[in-house]
Amino acid sequence: MGELFSGPGGMAAGAHLAASSLGVDLRHGWANDYDEATCSTYLANIPGATTDSVRCEDVRKLDVTALRRIDGFAFGFPCNDYSVVGENLGLNGEFGPLYRYGIDVLNHHQPEWFVAENVSGLRSSNGGRDFEQILDAMSASGPGYVLTPHLYKFEEYGVPQRRHRIIIVGVRADIPVRFRVPAPTHPTADTWETAARALDGIPAWATNQERTRQSQRVIDRLSYIEPGQNAFNADIPDDLRLNVKGVTLSHIYRRLHPNEPAYTMTGSGGGGTHGYHWDEPRALTNRERARLQTFPDDFVFKGTKESVRKQVGMAVPVLGAQKIFEALFKTFSGDPYESITSNLQMPALV
Repeated sequence: MGELFSGPGGMAAGAHLAASSLGVDLRHGWANDYDEATCSTYLANIPGATTDSVRCEDVRKLDVTALRRIDGFAFGFPCNDYSVVGENLGLNGEFGPLYRYGIDVLNHHQPEWFVAENVSGLRSSNGGRDFEQILDAMSASGPGYVLTPHLYKFEEYGVPQRRHRIIIVGVRADIPVRFRVPAPTHPTADTWETAARALDGIPAWATNQERTRQSQRVIDRLSYIEPGQNAFNADIPDDLRLNVKGVTLSHIYRRLHPNEPAYTMTGSGGGGTHGYHWDEPRALTNRERARLQTFPDDFVFKGTKESVRKQVGMAVPVLGAQKIFEALFKTFSGDPYESITSNLQMPALV
């Protein structure tokens, strides 16, 4: 398997766990990311990764024709310009067009399958035209691919976090198998994994547990915010309220609710966006965030505390990726699995 925009290895870790559970011989081929600390994290954790196989450089400078042959391909192409938070420039932005480098890989290497990931805002970017253009390009690349796009709600697959992402699975058109969306393993709210269970029992030996130094003012503010509340819907004294006009983002100083999945962990943002414990007046540690992203405790993140926060927040949840890759590998082996109908249409093909 090869990867572009690999991040710290959430997708790869999930793929390898899926392969191991099913007896599939999955081998790392190569990976690319532009951030040095992120590449170091990938190297430290993904089986088979080497300093030669992990290309740490801007994808726009990467020669995909010089990369070794691959059978499978994964790419979580940058989501900045498709997010509903921000300018939503889509394909007109700096990062929106970078999916084309994934198309270059499909055209040159023609892998048997690929898995692509992006935010849910992709489907509405520029009135849906961006999504249509991307699907059309993926479908027409190489010898042609049969696509199965789906908006996955990862809390329905055992991830202790409300994280909704579009995953597009493509199978080469000349291969007589058809991928189906795996059925949720945790389909109802009463079966979802909770933040309290997710953060329970983190071993002392696990890395990345440094705590953020909270000012007394933040501690005082958090003392008035109940689990599940944020800085705008809690009953906070006037002297501790945020002096922000016109902005009531629900994640600002929002505390987790112990009996519910966490809200979406993000990789960027200033004060008040770090994710906050329901009981203790503090931000979550990076290891706690990693638990919510279902990274195993022995997965070691490299880099500064803020770099690790970004890596964790930008990653694909390991368990979510594992569920999708298990379905993909069963598709190729002919093993049955429970499936559901995709909730996304193929606008370029209808």
